[in-house]
Amino acid sequence: MSGTLRVVAVTYSPGESLGPFLDSLRTATRLALDVVLADNGSTDGAPEAQAARRDDVRVLPTGGNIGYGAAVNAGLADVRSGWALVANPDVVLDPGSVDELLAAAARWPRAAVVGPAIATPEGDLYPSARDLPSLSTGTGHAVFGWVWPANPWTARYRREREAPRERPAGWLSGSCFLVDLEAFHAVGGYDPGYFMYFEDVDLGERLGRAGYLSVYAPTATVTHEGGHATRRQPHRMQRVHHTSALRYLAGQYPRRRHAPLRAALRAGLGARMLVSYVSGRVGAGAAPQQQLDPPTP
Repeated sequence: MSGTLRVVAVTYSPGESLGPFLDSLRTATRLALDVVLADNGSTDGAPEAQAARRDDVRVLPTGGNIGYGAAVNAGLADVRSGWALVANPDVVLDPGSVDELLAAAARWPRAAVVGPAIATPEGDLYPSARDLPSLSTGTGHAVFGWVWPANPWTARYRREREAPRERPAGWLSGSCFLVDLEAFHAVGGYDPGYFMYFEDVDLGERLGRAGYLSVYAPTATVTHEGGHATRRQPHRMQRVHHTSALRYLAGQYPRRRHAPLRAALRAGLGARMLVSYVSGRVGAGAAPQQQLDPPTP
């Protein structure tokens, strides 16, 4: 294995989590690294401090808090072929995990995105490889997920009633994945219209329409702390989450005859957003239902 791997992490005052992420990259692959911190206006000095002490890390100022997908696009704009790793700066990668993702990519010639098993700090298996949300599963998941995590709509959407195995998925969590750059640029990269949330769902849907696969490879594992933005600005992030959900779902029903459905989606998601402001349980959604066990071969 030879060559250099581009890694893009979007930073926004990442604090102490950035150092462990960068440390973990060195044991996650045997490839040389070219790490770009696409910085959305950090004020804590962490990206600059880490770049100053690491020869393979550099900061790319995006000009402000332009959103997650737009910042990833900026970090990948100058590379057009091969594979790149996109990861949140609060992820810690297991040793060999990136090389395992590359090995899985070689097994799936039409793979455009390959994602690992993602564990929470508590050892739960985050449902990072999901089906594309349909109207029925999306509604059931949104309405019942927070109070009945094991409901059939959430279980079907998140594929939680089957053992983890290498397989295609509708979409993969954008918190950590390997991406084929030709495919990424062929579909226009991330849609910058999503500030945060659902940009990974939209990317998976567009890649699928173009004939590519999103492949879940749970033999590679990472741990994701998550929730930094939500903890800092909970009401704003709930508003962004529900706005992004509406953008995606309404975009699946664009015709004039779908106007009543789009209005119903707007009303339903708006009501759920207001409830989430006063209920952290609603805002958190359905808790993971699986532990991170050894995957089925």
